[in-house]
Amino acid sequence: MNTKCENSDVCTKYQEASKIVNTALEGLVGQCLPGAKIIDLCQFGTAVIDAQASKLYQKKVKGQPVEKGVAFPVCISVNDVVCNHSPLSSEELEPLKTGDIVKIDLGCHIDGYISVAAHTLVVPEGPDSPPSVDDEVGNAAVAAYHAMLIAADAIRAGAKNAEVTAAVERVAKAYGVSPVSTVRMHQMKRFVIDGVKEVALREPTADDLEEGEEKVPECEFEQGEVYAVDVAMSTGDGKVRPGDLRTTVFKRNVETSYRLKMKASRYVLGEVDRKFPTLPFTLRHFEDERSAKMGITECVAHGLLTPYPSLHERDGAKVAHFKCTVLLLPSGTNKVTGLKVPEYFKTDKSPDEETVETLKAIAEREAKKAKKKNKKKKKKANK
Repeated sequence: MNTKCENSDVCTKYQEASKIVNTALEGLVGQCLPGAKIIDLCQFGTAVIDAQASKLYQKKVKGQPVEKGVAFPVCISVNDVVCNHSPLSSEELEPLKTGDIVKIDLGCHIDGYISVAAHTLVVPEGPDSPPSVDDEVGNAAVAAYHAMLIAADAIRAGAKNAEVTAAVERVAKAYGVSPVSTVRMHQMKRFVIDGVKEVALREPTADDLEEGEEKVPECEFEQGEVYAVDVAMSTGDGKVRPGDLRTTVFKRNVETSYRLKMKASRYVLGEVDRKFPTLPFTLRHFEDERSAKMGITECVAHGLLTPYPSLHERDGAKVAHFKCTVLLLPSGTNKVTGLKVPEYFKTDKSPDEETVETLKAIAEREAKKAKKKNKKKKKKANK
């Protein structure tokens, strides 16, 4: 079975998952207003993904329903929190307030074919009033978005991951910000959200290597592959650390087994193996949240589950996060998820000539694609 995106049936599933991701993202952006509760936003995004996915591929295949739904839990990370914050229903958290920097991260899959996206916004005073944003925040947001676009353009068959890393570092330098070192781009395969091939946002320094950071192995991109192009930029040093927020996102390590002692732990593992055998999940998806919180510790301690902790920059640092999904098709690289950077993000920096020219070329190609798409729509409507 050909599971690469050059297969037309597989490509369609990626495209359908991408539409759902973009729809959920757009809906969440509109609801990030003062007073909004993070848990409500996470539940709303999950409901949109599940509802939209349930309408597709309803016919059983070989007597089995086609798996579809959330591929990465909806995460809402605020201010110095970079990613992976998906709170439980029982947690009391401050609602959003005007001026908060919000990062939304989510994913959807159809039959295991995954599309993901992340977006950054600033909470306005109200639905009809754009927020006031300082240049420091603007620099981080514009840098992250432009680096994502340039990285997506650079991930093409025959290119190397080191070339993409160099491009991201160049953009960060131009805007006076730091790439977040622990964030990496990943190849995605069927039911695999973090494949072997990776792209670092920056090359580790000698000090980083001494502190235990690992250098990403060199790899070459190939036709038919799919990548999550993931970029986070910070006005701080880019070295994130775990904070005091509860870790709620985990992923099963399918190659690890262990005879668990606690009843709550066995409940957790049983639910994971039944409902989330390969993709990341949140404890919020468990019917018995109390038992899930009790049982998760033993599962993690014995390597059965990998935690995705909420990562924090130092207090006062401004962080922006953008992510898209790209398909390496025979016709070239196709970006299928992600929203445009909000227009209220402004920068007081001037990017280098190479960055400007690359962004110009990307914009021209996207305009041609949009024109071609509109022609097809008109032709179809006139039939």
